[in-house]
Amino acid sequence: MADDLGYKDVGFNGSIDIPTPNIDRIANEGVKFRNAYVSYAVCGPSRAGLITGRYQDRFGFSRNPLFAPNDVKMGLPLSELTLADALSPAGYKSIALGKWHLGAHPDLHPLKRGFDDFYGFLSGGHDYFPELYTLNGVYDAKKQYDGYKTKLLRNYERVEEKEYLTDALSREAVNYIEKYKDQPFFMYLAYNAPHTPLQATEKYLERFENIKNEKRKIYGAMVSAMDDGVGRVLNKLEELKISENTMVFFLSDNGGPERVNASDNGLLRGGKGDLFEGGVHVPFALRWPDKIDPMVYDSPVSALDIFATAINPVKNEITLKNPLDGVDLLPFLQGTNNGMPHSFLFWRKYDQKWSSVRKSDGEKLLKNPKDTLLFNLKKDISETNEMKDEDLMHNLLDQYQLWENNLRDPVFLGLLQNDLYNRKHPDRFTKPD
Repeated sequence: MADDLGYKDVGFNGSIDIPTPNIDRIANEGVKFRNAYVSYAVCGPSRAGLITGRYQDRFGFSRNPLFAPNDVKMGLPLSELTLADALSPAGYKSIALGKWHLGAHPDLHPLKRGFDDFYGFLSGGHDYFPELYTLNGVYDAKKQYDGYKTKLLRNYERVEEKEYLTDALSREAVNYIEKYKDQPFFMYLAYNAPHTPLQATEKYLERFENIKNEKRKIYGAMVSAMDDGVGRVLNKLEELKISENTMVFFLSDNGGPERVNASDNGLLRGGKGDLFEGGVHVPFALRWPDKIDPMVYDSPVSALDIFATAINPVKNEITLKNPLDGVDLLPFLQGTNNGMPHSFLFWRKYDQKWSSVRKSDGEKLLKNPKDTLLFNLKKDISETNEMKDEDLMHNLLDQYQLWENNLRDPVFLGLLQNDLYNRKHPDRFTKPD
């Protein structure tokens, strides 16, 4: 999983100035999804949806969580089963690497959420250069973004990392593949690249002397570092002769924030934080050579589908706690089901009072306090020409309302309420006795 990657910033979606040959291998040797979505337009809720296979609004994860190590409610509710939880009874070992962002409280730690191994950080972002890791632990933090400066965790222990963060995560991924090569494993490799801060080493910067925009140059270097890591992972799978029967997904957690990190969403309108296509329509590919032939797939799919697809080989060996919103994509990709995986996809931004629904045939509605907008994405992927169709608008609003009736209000204050949270929790970073 990439973090804040622009839709057009991979070769298989038309990138020209940032080569991504290794990421492209996943798409070219597997499935290129042309209409793939995440369930939210920023990282925390999007990741909560992916790791549970459920719309995160069903369990109140409707905001980007704060870095709050004393708050067990600030993150993925304990009522929810993660993909790692689900796979464990079938004998899988699970590894979480990189960005967690599903809670910093000890009870929300990856090792308490089904994972056997963890190497990374608990906050929503992090610096990339290890000399900046000046805090020994969460209780050395004094404010929200101090989480970026914590030393990395291996399971529960702080470590002295020496490598550029993206390279370190790739190293750990390869090592864990080697460790678990003889048994089923699930690896959640959550790069924080190319999320800010924009930081890259000379090794990667020198590849982009042709890019004159300094911000875009650093961004390209960060994407290139991640692409190198993807290549290391794919090569290790092939070296160990387990590549053919390993399912590899690639996606971004949301659209690129173009003004912030110089990403490029191509023809898509808007970016991170928006319910326009630029915020939720992401690069997405799946490679599984033993089971799926290379193809381009145009029907709408969701990051929520990763859970249901990943458990396909062992679904008779596990018991799920809650109904999934995601769909097993294999019958659709293998040609045994010629229908659409989803009739509708939905989004809600609770605080901003924004909502959206997309029909499988491309008709999409967006509603905010001022406007209700209707587009046909098959004819107008850039969402520049509003449709006028009262009947369709009412139908989509009705579908959205049926979905919203089963949602919860947010169960925690989020990043937008940081100051309010501080007032309510003056002991936010005070270590418990």
